[in-house]
Amino acid sequence: MLIIIDQNDSRPIYQQIADEIRFLIARGELMENTPLPAVRQLAGDLGVNLNTVAIAYRELQNEGLLAIKHGAGAVVVSRTTLEKDEISLRKPLRSALANMFLAGLSWAEIMNLVVDEMRGLLRETR
Repeated sequence: MLIIIDQNDSRPIYQQIADEIRFLIARGELMENTPLPAVRQLAGDLGVNLNTVAIAYRELQNEGLLAIKHGAGAVVVSRTTLEKDEISLRKPLRSALANMFLAGLSWAEIMNLVVDEMRGLLRETR
């Protein structure tokens, strides 16, 4: 499982970890019943504190993506946990688009980024 931590990213490290795992699940690289590395192992691999990984795993558990059993580790339990509430799904998209616009990207550059990300996501889910 490849997770890259970007020290220049404004998101907390636990959020970066959770987002990367969420993306791997959405993309189909982590299927249902796939065990995740133990907290200690992933923390060591990433060079982060154990609690950082534990927080990321708990966030994903709270979303219904992981099941965590003490001593047995974390396992992917679902790929479809989000409700299809368009309003709540638009909020993070709107925020990301605003950030791209504020960073000076043109409409065409933003569209290219969105299309590239969708292609990357859909490449593995078909």
